[in-house]
Amino acid sequence: MLEKIKDVHPPRGLARLAWRTPVRLYRLGLGGLLGEHFLLLTHTGRKSGQPRQNVLEVVRHDQETGAYIVASGFGEKADWYKNIIAQPLVTIQVGLKVMPVCAERLSTSEAIREMLDYNRRYPNALRALAGIMGYRTDGSEADVRALGEIIPILAFKPRSDG
Repeated sequence: MLEKIKDVHPPRGLARLAWRTPVRLYRLGLGGLLGEHFLLLTHTGRKSGQPRQNVLEVVRHDQETGAYIVASGFGEKADWYKNIIAQPLVTIQVGLKVMPVCAERLSTSEAIREMLDYNRRYPNALRALAGIMGYRTDGSEADVRALGEIIPILAFKPRSDG
């Protein structure tokens, strides 16, 4: 049974510096080292209006539509999540490819499907990520469904404007 084991918050201070290391890799032109497992999100601060960047894990790349699916591990508290809800027209970089996209939160049923699929492909990663998000899971379908109801899942869908 899915169990909440701790409240988590986006990292601050020194922990934030460590979490931001992948952003520095992209800025150095080394984003290709992260392959298609991560993407660099460039968005606009909802309060400052300034460009902001975050590196996110790719849950799945939909080859048919070109959409990249990501999860907000810190839920709706994450600043990047709040920013893209306020302004969903953003840019992502995957490897060396930069593209304009529109961010869209998936419905609960779509989020559950994505979590179940991710668990089938990467069960150990899902358990580790659940722990980072403050949950203990045994990886059962019921636990994964519960996570899909809690964790915001988003799709970055390609758009034609640049």
